Order: sequence, then C-alpha cells, then structure tokens
Amino acid sequence: MTTMTSPLRRREFLRLAGAGAAALCGARTAQSAQVDNLRHGKPNFLIFYTDDQGWGDMGCYGASDFRTPNMDALAASGLRFTNWYSNAPVCSASRAALLTGRYPQRAGAPGIFGSGRAAPGMPPGEVTLAEVLKGAGYRTGLMGKWHLGGGPEFRPNQQGFDDFFGFHSGCIDNYSHIYYWGQGGKPARFPFHDLWRNDNEVWENGQFFTELVTREAVRFIGENAARPFFLYVAWNLPHYPTHPPARYWERVAHIKDPERRTQAATCAAIDDSLGDIMAELTRTGLLERTLVFFSSDNGPSAEQRNLLDDSGQFYHGGSAGPFRGHKFSLFEGGIRMPALMSWPGTLPKGKVIEDVGVTMDVFPTFVHLAGAEIPAGRVIDGKDVFPTVAHGAPSPHETIFWANGNQRAVRRGKWKLILNPTMDPGETAAEKVFLADLEKDPGEKTNLAEKKSELVMELRRLIERWETGVISKKKP
Repeated sequence: MTTMTSPLRRREFLRLAGAGAAALCGARTAQSAQVDNLRHGKPNFLIFYTDDQGWGDMGCYGASDFRTPNMDALAASGLRFTNWYSNAPVCSASRAALLTGRYPQRAGAPGIFGSGRAAPGMPPGEVTLAEVLKGAGYRTGLMGKWHLGGGPEFRPNQQGFDDFFGFHSGCIDNYSHIYYWGQGGKPARFPFHDLWRNDNEVWENGQFFTELVTREAVRFIGENAARPFFLYVAWNLPHYPTHPPARYWERVAHIKDPERRTQAATCAAIDDSLGDIMAELTRTGLLERTLVFFSSDNGPSAEQRNLLDDSGQFYHGGSAGPFRGHKFSLFEGGIRMPALMSWPGTLPKGKVIEDVGVTMDVFPTFVHLAGAEIPAGRVIDGKDVFPTVAHGAPSPHETIFWANGNQRAVRRGKWKLILNPTMDPGETAAEKVFLADLEKDPGEKTNLAEKKSELVMELRRLIERWETGVISKKKP
C-alpha cells in the first residue's frame, strides 16, 4: 500500500505554519481578510477529532515529555482555546453533539452506543452538519470512526455523508480492522470485521488504520479541490487498542513510564497524520480557504483495556493536564478539551481564546459561514462562536449543562456544580455534590458546596429545568 505519511509533506506544513505564515496574514485585519476570503466562494470545513486525547497530550497544552509538532503548528497558525468543552465525557454522545449542534440528550444519544452490524444509534431523524452543508452545495466526507450506529439505517451515508471510509463501531483492531471486544457477555457478541467504503465492506488486512485514514483524507481533498467541501477526520486514537507501528514506539523510547510511552506513541501517529493532511491543503492551494477545527471527543481513558495485558489495572498513560478526572467523569478532566481553530488570512494567528465554548457550537458556526440554513423549527443548542474567535466578542454561553449516567453538571460563569461525580471507571468520588470556583480552582481540588449552599440549590434548579427541557418529546 502507498501511504501518505511522508516527512516531506509534514515539513511543508510546518514550514508554512511557522515563519512563512506571517506572509499570509500581512497587515490585513481579521475582518477585511474574512471579506476577501469569502469572495473566492464558500469556505471549506475540516474537522479533526481525536479519541480519548487529554489536555496534557499535546505540546501546545503543556506536554513536555513528547512532541506534537503538527498539532503545535496548527495552534500557532490560529487559535487555541483554554475553556473549550466536550458535550459529554464519552464517545457517541460527544460526536452526536458535534454533528447536530444539540445537547446529546436532545439528539437521542445520551451515552455510548453499542457495536455491531445491526446496532442502533442516533435517530435517523436527527439533522446533521453533513446534511445541512450538503444541501448548500458541499461535498461531504467522513474518514475514520463513526460510532453513532451500526445498523444500515444509522450509518454515515444515511446521515448526509457522500464519501465514507472507516468503521461504525466503538473501536477496531488497528491492523485486522476486526471488533473483538465484549466477548462472553450476555447476549453473546462475536468478533466481526468492520471496515467500509460507503456501504460496501472492504478489506485492507495488515494496514495501520491511521495511515488508511490519512490516505483517504488526502484523496478526498484532492478530488474535491475545485468545489466546497466538509471533511470530518475522526481518528480512533489514542483510544484502545493502543498499538501503533514500531517506528512510533522508537520515537518515544526516551519515556521511561511504559503507560505514558504508550500514549505518546499513539499521539505521534495522529500528529503525523494531521501533518500530511494539512500539507495536502497547502499543495492544493486551499489553506486560506479552509477553516480547520481540532478537538478530542472526551478526556483521557483510564480503562484497563488500554494496557494490552490482563492485569486489570487502570491505565494512566493519558494526561488531563491540571484537571481532575478522566473519560466518563464530569470533572474537568473528562470534558475540558484541547481545541484549536485555524483559518489563515481570516482568523488571527497564535491567539489564545479564554472564552467558553462547547462542541455543539461547531454546527451553527459552520452553517453560518457556509451561508446555509438550519431547518425551520429545529432546536439548536449550540451557538455561533465566530464573533468570539474573529472579533473578540464574549462567549455566547451563560450556562452549559452535562449529563452522563447519574452524573449531572452545570457551569455558569466561574461556578461549576457536579452531582454524583465519578473518578476512574466505576469509581464514584467521595463527594456527592461538588461546587468549584473554576477561576481560582480549575483543578477542582476544593469543594465549596457546604459554604455556598444557596448557590448549590440555585444551580440544582437550573439542572432540573434543563433536563426537563432537553428530554421533552415536544421539541423537534
């Protein structure tokens, strides 16, 4: 197989994003550049979405034990968010929010969908970003992980994607592309092959899945360079199985902690893929006409299966940086995400955005910039954050809510309340009610619930009203 993981391509992107990027911006203001850019036609949209990557798993967010040069270059070429959230600390719910602009509870995807060729998923009546942009003349593509249903009526081509290459389930082996997990349960589940091009099963035995994603993303960009496109690149790493090729392990051999070395090797594979895909935007002359967004679906996983052994121990190779908690938890470590946005010549470069944003904001932001229309009567919970990122307007959010299992949380301003918080998978935190002042205590080390009991009651009422609203069947 010919792969696109070429050092030459990656160096081309790094060069452009570094010193050469200054020439792209010149002396133009962000607003005048935006007008100039849009004269050339509708912007392209490219979403990079990693799987279980934490805040501390990127150089530009503080990782000092391994390098992510292409992620860091993307940050330098645009914006880096410090208060960006996932809508959920788990996979399917986060992806549903990204693609629908709605709280996952409203979108019918409150948790993790099962895996299987007939597995149910996000209700087909949900309207996705791909469907809206396709209706506005965009070519739409998804390369990578879906995890919003495996049954025929739930798959990507039925949710607005013209071009799909990847898998439908929660995870696959990176080389056989077979789903092996959950054997011996009730009902019985058996291994199944899960690699598809659109609705056709394909076989690429022995090929590293991340390289296949790179190849297909590069192909999609090249084939659609003359038309507006939306490309969603959804890597399956650093989610288990954490099994990249030997060259990535060799690259991070200096890391002594074996679990951290595992995380670093998987992140290095993602970083190479990102660099190759960004280099294709440069090669085709589309860099200034493409808005790129990068984030992770949820915080780092502590699941035992990351270890690739039978020890049953929790895995702590991923890093949530300064935050408490992991995947599955509504502490900041499970939901506060690394997030980048780049659009050379339109958005400022090297800027840090401290305003609050959330995954479901991507939908209305992209729809607005495409000049498309949200279906009449459709409830969209996300907000257009382009005024914030381009012109310095304050965050459009007053409050953001979360639910996962029996956990509930709300952030209003600097205050965050969590009910029934969890830590590692299956482990409930000692505190049943946790109130934090995130300005003074972003690591959620001090529980202020007893000292601020009236505020706790007020925020509890907000959660109750929100939950009633998003579960209501009366709202389309």
